[in-house]
Amino acid sequence: MESNLNQQPAILLLEDGSVFYGYACGKIGTSFGEVCFSTNLTGYQELFTDPSYFGQLLVTTNVHVGNYGIIEEDAQSDKIQISGLICKDFSVNYSRKKSDSNIQDYFVQNGLVGIYGIDTRMLVRHIRKAGAMNAVISSEIFDIKELTTLLAKVPSMDGLELSSKVSTTIPYTLGNESATFKVAVLDLGVKRNILNNLVDRDCYVKVFPAKTSFEELKSFQPDGYFFSNGPGDPSMMDYAVETAQSVLKEGLPFFGICLGNQILARALGIDTFKMHHGHRGGNHPVKNLMTGKCEISTQNHGFAVDFEQLKSSPLVELTHINLNDETVEGFRVVGKNAFSVQYHPEASPGPHDSRYLFDQFIDMMKE
Repeated sequence: MESNLNQQPAILLLEDGSVFYGYACGKIGTSFGEVCFSTNLTGYQELFTDPSYFGQLLVTTNVHVGNYGIIEEDAQSDKIQISGLICKDFSVNYSRKKSDSNIQDYFVQNGLVGIYGIDTRMLVRHIRKAGAMNAVISSEIFDIKELTTLLAKVPSMDGLELSSKVSTTIPYTLGNESATFKVAVLDLGVKRNILNNLVDRDCYVKVFPAKTSFEELKSFQPDGYFFSNGPGDPSMMDYAVETAQSVLKEGLPFFGICLGNQILARALGIDTFKMHHGHRGGNHPVKNLMTGKCEISTQNHGFAVDFEQLKSSPLVELTHINLNDETVEGFRVVGKNAFSVQYHPEASPGPHDSRYLFDQFIDMMKE
C-alpha cells in the first residue's frame, strides 16, 4: 500500500453485521452514512465534493486514491460532501506538480474520517448483492457491540430530505449580466461544472436556495429554469415539487438533471423509488431513444423514476433509458418546453458524451 501513514487500525461495520478491518486515513474518529460505490477511474476530488454524495460513505472501485493530489479547481462545491472514504490504496505522495496539497492534509483539514487497505472488490460485490445500507467507519472505537448500537440509531436514506442541508443559503450570480440568456437555477445540491456549462453558453445565472418560492425565481425574469442534482429522497421534497409545477404552468423552458429529473416526475404525478444500490460512476450506458445513439454517462443517484408509471402517463415521453437495467434516464413533457435526465451531462468527472443537452436547453430558450 502506497502511503506514508502510520497504519493506525480502523474498522468498517455494515448494517448487516459484515466487518472489514483496515487502516485509518484522514481524521481519527467515527463517521456514519449509507455505503455506496463509484466506478470512476479518475476524478476522486470531484466525487468527494459532489453534494449528491452528502451523507454517504464512498467506496472507490479504482485502487489508487490520492496519487495526483488535490487542487482547488477540481472541487465541485466549497467542501467535502461525503461522510467518509473507503479505499484500497491511499496515497499521500502525488505526481501532479500543480496540485495544492496531498489528500491526507485535505481530509484532516475537512475533518473527514476514512479507511484504506480494504478489499474493495469484495466489498463492492457484497453491496451489489445485499444492496446499499448504513455503515460506520471508526479509528477510535473497536468494540463491535458498541458500534452496532451506535449504527442502529442512524436513519435510513429512504425518507431523508437533504437538499436544504447542502444548498446555498443566499442567492448568488455567475456570468455576465449582458449575456444572451438568463437562467434561474434551483440549487438542490448543484455542482460547479453544471453552472460553468451554462455560463460557457452565454447565460447569466442566478442560483437560488432549494426552498425558494416560484415567485422569487420568477422575479429574476429568467429565460429558463434549471433544477439541479442533489442528495436525499425526492418524496420528501414537496417544496421543490410545487415549485416545478408552477414553472410548468408558466411555460418557460425547464431543464432538470438527477434529483431535478425526479422532482419533475413527481410534479407530474409520477412516483420515485429507492434503488437497490444506485448508479454511481462514469461508465453507465444510456440510449437516447430520440436519436438511437448510445452515450456513456456519469451518474450519481440512489433513487429513480418509476418506469411503468412514466410509460403509462400521457403527460410525458420517455427519451433516455439505461442499457444495464432499463431504468428511466430521461423524459420530456408533452406540449411543454420541459425535459430532464437522470444522469450528469456536465460529467466532472467522466465522459462528455451528454453535453449536447445543455445546447438543447439553449435552443429552447432561443425559440
